[in-house]
Amino acid sequence: MKKSIVLATLLSMASFAALAGGNIEAGKAAVIKFDCASCHGVNFSNPKDPSYPKLAGQHVDYLAQALKSYKRGGDVASANGRSNATMGPKAKELSNDDIQNIAAYLHSLPGELVLKK
Repeated sequence: MKKSIVLATLLSMASFAALAGGNIEAGKAAVIKFDCASCHGVNFSNPKDPSYPKLAGQHVDYLAQALKSYKRGGDVASANGRSNATMGPKAKELSNDDIQNIAAYLHSLPGELVLKK
């Protein structure tokens, strides 16, 4: 019983730490402001094109890193950058706070992502 309480406490602390890097409500406002749903779907699990990623429930660190990579761009001078005609210009508009807030918000949403073993 004690082990399960300790494990539950550690897991909840880890979840809180993942969200602590951003403001969920500010992230919700940012995805509306930057019209993210127009490509990634209203619930961020059903993108308009199957090649676009499902974002709901994705890991906060992955989301933040992806947005930062799009912001850097994909040219040779930008190490670890990503290139995309739609995401590049949109990401360049984001502040570092916007990125953290959007990542926290999208992470907080129920998603359809599953791990396969």
